[in-house]
Amino acid sequence: MVFEQSTLLSAVLDNAAARNVVQRYLPGVINSPLGFQLKALPLSRIVERESVAVSAWDKAPLADETVRNNFWREVSSAFDGWQPAPPLPEVVQAPSWDYEKSSVVAASATLQAPVSAARWGIYEIRIDGPSHGNPFLEVDLWADFSHDEETIRMGGFYDGAGVYLIRFMPEHEGQWSFVVGSSARSLNGLGGSFDCLPPASGVHGPVRVKDGFHFAHADGTPYLPIGTTAYAWTHQDYAVQDRTLETLEGSGFTKIRMAVFPKAYMFNTNEPVLYPFSRKADMDDQDLTGWDYKQPNPDFFHHLERQILRLGQLGIEADLILFHAYDRWGFSTMTPASDDMFVRYVVRRLAAFRNVWWSMANEYDLLYSKSEDDWERLAKVVSDNDPFSHLNSIHNCLTFYDYHRPWVTHCSIQRIDVYRTSENTDDWRKQWGKPVVIDECAYEGNIDQGWGNISGQEMTRRFWEGAVRGGYVGHGETYTNNRDELWWSKGGNLVGSSPARIAFLAELIRQSPTGQIDPQESDWDVPYGGVKDQYYLVYFGLSQPSYRKFSIDPAIAYDVDIVDTWAMTIDTQPEPVRGSFQLELPGKPYIAVRLRARSE
Repeated sequence: MVFEQSTLLSAVLDNAAARNVVQRYLPGVINSPLGFQLKALPLSRIVERESVAVSAWDKAPLADETVRNNFWREVSSAFDGWQPAPPLPEVVQAPSWDYEKSSVVAASATLQAPVSAARWGIYEIRIDGPSHGNPFLEVDLWADFSHDEETIRMGGFYDGAGVYLIRFMPEHEGQWSFVVGSSARSLNGLGGSFDCLPPASGVHGPVRVKDGFHFAHADGTPYLPIGTTAYAWTHQDYAVQDRTLETLEGSGFTKIRMAVFPKAYMFNTNEPVLYPFSRKADMDDQDLTGWDYKQPNPDFFHHLERQILRLGQLGIEADLILFHAYDRWGFSTMTPASDDMFVRYVVRRLAAFRNVWWSMANEYDLLYSKSEDDWERLAKVVSDNDPFSHLNSIHNCLTFYDYHRPWVTHCSIQRIDVYRTSENTDDWRKQWGKPVVIDECAYEGNIDQGWGNISGQEMTRRFWEGAVRGGYVGHGETYTNNRDELWWSKGGNLVGSSPARIAFLAELIRQSPTGQIDPQESDWDVPYGGVKDQYYLVYFGLSQPSYRKFSIDPAIAYDVDIVDTWAMTIDTQPEPVRGSFQLELPGKPYIAVRLRARSE
């Protein structure tokens, strides 16, 4: 391989000798929490950055020209005669149909299955079976569930210690029967039946798209996604996780974005409590990259499942991120076969949880090892193993995914501009014809990153701008503290000023006759959202008019409310209005006007 100063850092680090040079000269680069981003840069860019001191107190490792020249010479020498090792051929191990000897009696394993389950609850079949070899790979398992004329196939999984599970979410009341199929003889042919009872109190089923741009539970109950983000909350100390759930209770949030894999990034350098895979037999306890991707860690998933259930008890949807690039363990660069196995295993374990959404990736375009074809293949793995069709999307950093793809149920969007994002909601609705969920509009906080230091007022404004345009904006918080616990990553406690204002907005949306807000015909300088001829929210944002002239349908009388979105007050005007009228306003920012049609 020919080395040039423009060679990407990722290629330099693949060369062990060159990596050692970088480690000696630039240890901060090797150990940086932004390492995955630096890998995509030319080495010359990094050297340029490391040659200039930011301040008098900062040391620039390569500021001295002689040192810098020595660095270039040593890196270049490390490439003399070196060629990257060819990738090892990937062996895809299919389930073994001779996993058990022919002498093993079919359907001889011990099955435990409840006699009933609630509608949209989890019906779990347990089978105690064989454990030799590697059942995670060698044993395939499924059950065909039948109700009247309908039959649904649900894949099962190995849970370790000779235990196999199949989880099903019945969506129809009445009698169900099932027949188990498997590549293991002792599991194949087992069967049974159960009664599906009415749903538990307050349970309305999984969330699905409604009316093209909104959401509702399976029984038709409107669902309003008021989302927040705490990527790695399930990977923290258990006390922090408990505080996170205590904070969420009563917060008004109804969705949380969270990563299945642990996260390595600024303000998140601690090791997780559990890892998703077992260690290789010869792996040192300090080795963070030698995982056995053919051996998922059931304890990791037991814990994740408990936390998803606890979220469900709070009425919160778990928006599960399957892949992300913020990684020092190697999980973001697994082989395609390992990716497929991981996704299949996760979906089979969790698809029966009614409060689960899938997110194929956080910032998919930063996962440089994966192509669009990879994402399409992985999305098919999700679809093939989720007969309940949970919501699914993929989140961007710099480049939008093609949300027209049929597997994408809604647009999961990160801001594309430092300032303007939610103002584009109505255009994105028209472009893709799907619900617009701006999962990342920036975060309320005070760190030194532009994505994490907007004010509570600005966060609230972005929520309102998105809402009146018919979309749904997500929250996050990045305030520094002496515990190094930033909500956006670790969870813990919320301290910002926007959550209460966001909950206030959510209540105004719920008071709409449909429980939804759609963009309405607007003025050139102020957006209108609501339900035509019934309910309008007019949002002035940063503008501060002292009065406003309105012209509405003279045939309809409206009650008028002046809403202070920051003070969370509603000033109802004494007389109804119709036709053309002038309204006196407070002359300060963050004011909205609500018009409610009178029923006469």
